[in-house]
Amino acid sequence: QVRLVESGGGLVQPGGSLRLSCAASGIIFNLYQMGWFRQSPGKQRELVAAITSTGTADVTNSVKGRFTISRDNAKNTVYLQMNSLKPEDTAVYYCHAVLVPGKSDYWGQGTQVTISS
Repeated sequence: QVRLVESGGGLVQPGGSLRLSCAASGIIFNLYQMGWFRQSPGKQRELVAAITSTGTADVTNSVKGRFTISRDNAKNTVYLQMNSLKPEDTAVYYCHAVLVPGKSDYWGQGTQVTISS
């Protein structure tokens, strides 16, 4: 059974930082591309950051210079370090694992991130 369990969300003030973690089980983690998506009310889910099985990482333009994705294959965990947080970063953040889109394609349950003073 595949499980992706996110943690690290919460309420922080603008300018603060959070680190999200996603622990994976039931997959051969080092073969999978991992990603973080987010969704806020009334908006479509959007890709925030992704990292390939070989460690090539990228983030969407709106978080460049503020967010960093990384992975620890020994711990089957992917991270999203979020700095200089803004109110518009408020969303539910989802972890995603993909080997073959539509076939070996899994989601976590999501973790709420709220940026507010």
